[in-house]
Amino acid sequence: MQIFGVDIGGSGIKGAPVDLDKGDLAQERCKVLTPQPATPDAVADGVKEVVGHFGWTGPVGVTFPGVVTDGTTIRSAANVDKSWIGTDARVLLGDRLGGLPVTVVNDADAAGVAEMHFGAGKGRRGTVILLTFGTGIGSAVFVDGVLVPNTELGHLELHGHEAEKRASSKAREDHDLTWEHWAHRVQKYLAHVEMLFSPELFVIGGGVSRKSEKFLHHIQGIKAEIVPAQLQNNAGIVGAAMRAATGI
Repeated sequence: MQIFGVDIGGSGIKGAPVDLDKGDLAQERCKVLTPQPATPDAVADGVKEVVGHFGWTGPVGVTFPGVVTDGTTIRSAANVDKSWIGTDARVLLGDRLGGLPVTVVNDADAAGVAEMHFGAGKGRRGTVILLTFGTGIGSAVFVDGVLVPNTELGHLELHGHEAEKRASSKAREDHDLTWEHWAHRVQKYLAHVEMLFSPELFVIGGGVSRKSEKFLHHIQGIKAEIVPAQLQNNAGIVGAAMRAATGI
């Protein structure tokens, strides 16, 4: 069974049909740059371009980098234009896609669901936390496999700063940090999250998951197991398609 997944990020909008039996992309993904400013109408045009690239005519799952309530209403917008707040994203995107059925979910929650079903979290009990490091830091918290939605742990305060301003992948690039220096910032962030939630497992997702050999060994003193996301940066696309297909 194939369902289309779209992952809206602060820097890019990417999507592809997903093979839900395998938990992987059925075709090579299409990616466009996130428009600046990332207003609802401009982003909706980007989603339309990605979906149209494949001539897709079925259900579409879409991730959003912020809090999404009831699968439709946007409640926060840290890394896109603030005009998203209060927007009915399901209606907006459904209209822009010519009436296709659309499901909207928090981006990290989607990635987490995919990793729990097909990737690094499969079969794991207890508390599992997936953290996506990109333009910001997204989070998905699971307790015995059940998602606690919209946690947004990237906005925790750490040493007087919002955590994602110090430890996101964008922060590493903006401040030209070495992988080791950045890993030490991530270590402090993980220690803070661990103090609050005592997870058994951290799954590190986002684009940096492809380069885990550059930084994971520099992270010391964390009691929880730390592993890279197996679906890497495609986890959000897969999770979006899963949500569209099953509602999980």
